[in-house]
Amino acid sequence: MGSVRKASAWLGLVDDNDDERYYDDDYSEGSESGDAWVTDPRVKVASDTAEGRGRRIGTVTPDSFRDARAIGELFRDGVPVIVNLTAMEPTDAKRVVDFAAGLTFGLRGTIERVATRVFLLTPANTEIVSGDPAPHRADGFYNQS
Repeated sequence: MGSVRKASAWLGLVDDNDDERYYDDDYSEGSESGDAWVTDPRVKVASDTAEGRGRRIGTVTPDSFRDARAIGELFRDGVPVIVNLTAMEPTDAKRVVDFAAGLTFGLRGTIERVATRVFLLTPANTEIVSGDPAPHRADGFYNQS
């Protein structure tokens, strides 16, 4: 299944079992990279290959500590990973956070809590841009005076 088709199915825009006849040849299996999609439904990797940059972000929603390996493999490959621990028992979630903290320390990355039980692991060569609003200027875009 092509990457556009998979994304559409994941968003619920099309059924996974629709006929293959609707595929465009440009989006066939051969045009997608083999490591861009992971077969485990708890692990998702988004790719952006625009301008040859090959940027990827992984999201992992582990069920148990055994799923920590997927986090480590993505991060070891230089992929930033969002880890959603909301579906885990608190004791296993703590173990995954401890694992992730050691992983980021060992590979000189960073770990940041972005929401309750949701963490962002970023490799050493990744810059996190804050979404904080810039201070208001007198000649700003929404100046009402």
